[in-house]
Amino acid sequence: MRLESPQGLADYLVGELEPGGELVTPIANGEPVLLFDALEGRASELDGVKVHQMHALRDRPYLHGAYRGRLEHVSWFLSPVTRPAYAARGCELIPANFSEMPERLLERKPAFVLAAASLPDEHGWFSLGVSADYIVPLIGRVPFVLEANAQMPRTFGSNVIHLNDVAAWSEIDEPLVAVNRTPLTERDASIGELVAERVPSGSTLQIGSGTSPRGVVRALGDHRDLGIHTELLSDDLMWLIERGVANGSNKTHNRHRAVTTFALGSKDFYDWLDENRSVEFRGVDEVNDPRQVAREENFVSVNSAIQVDLFGQCASETIGTTYYTGSGGQADFARGVMFSPNGRGFMALHSSTKDGRISRITPTLDNGAIVTTTKNTVDMVVTEHGVAELEGRSFVERARALIAIAEPHHREWLERAASDLGLLRAN
Repeated sequence: MRLESPQGLADYLVGELEPGGELVTPIANGEPVLLFDALEGRASELDGVKVHQMHALRDRPYLHGAYRGRLEHVSWFLSPVTRPAYAARGCELIPANFSEMPERLLERKPAFVLAAASLPDEHGWFSLGVSADYIVPLIGRVPFVLEANAQMPRTFGSNVIHLNDVAAWSEIDEPLVAVNRTPLTERDASIGELVAERVPSGSTLQIGSGTSPRGVVRALGDHRDLGIHTELLSDDLMWLIERGVANGSNKTHNRHRAVTTFALGSKDFYDWLDENRSVEFRGVDEVNDPRQVAREENFVSVNSAIQVDLFGQCASETIGTTYYTGSGGQADFARGVMFSPNGRGFMALHSSTKDGRISRITPTLDNGAIVTTTKNTVDMVVTEHGVAELEGRSFVERARALIAIAEPHHREWLERAASDLGLLRAN
């Protein structure tokens, strides 16, 4: 059913939603912008409706509890706009591995998926554009309401839905949110070089968010025949593909295709994605499934952490007790790469804060910090000072390796702390 405007879609939803109904909307630019504007305008007519989403890009009153009891937000991964909202208890946060989100969402029996899409083609097929994530597995199982955007790139893979499977839709013409990349530091470049020299040509890459993983991409510019199988596709990976470095010719599966589950970047990047058959978008239950990752030979996973302790525990989503992001897909890939033939997993972080006062290699994690990647799963930890190989190492060996890559002026007290913990013998 085609409606004249997003306001018409909101009117339709208000008439269809029962009290306590739950909605799902995709990550980042998969959110139908004008539909949510209109739905917030009708919030007083809703009763206990909750919206589930990862990494919201647009700040909205409902994120902060403005329509509590009417229209509320449930985050599965915090963003700069939902971080303060969660801290003020304006929204909820659910911990989960990214790969498991579709199953967790289906258990809640959502009433609708509200998504942005490209315009339908002549055969009635919409592309979900820069998204596949946790909504592709819901196609045919949950009614979809679409905001078809003339500026949404048409992409390929399993992120397509036919007109016959859409409950209602309308058309808009609005720009996507473009994300400016944070400049890389010398520390990021050093980390990149350290990882790149351990990545053989022909490897398949997963690159997480953050400047340190981006430094790795930039250091791979002279490699050959790399493949891409990653949850997030960005400008940096586009650069590898355009340079001819990431051609996918050596992948075990999906050769000559970059596989991803969502994309976020610049306007030039979105233009490059449009009608680009070298990129395939697939559901996160496939892309991030550790069993699928394990099937790919020579898989290299690069993610970032906020803090790593001398036991090898990686805290990547909290600063102490303060939630910063979420679990995302870090553990999915860390587990998958363990079983990939010749697989390698890197956890990258700066050795200290910018001013050097606080070490990010610590004896134990800060009180209340959440472990994202466990000590038994972590493979290698990288700072600008070197690489600590942890897999299969004793606690003594781990402590020594991690202290060796800490900021130099923090190493002495780390050694004393390690002795106090029984990890090293006191001199």
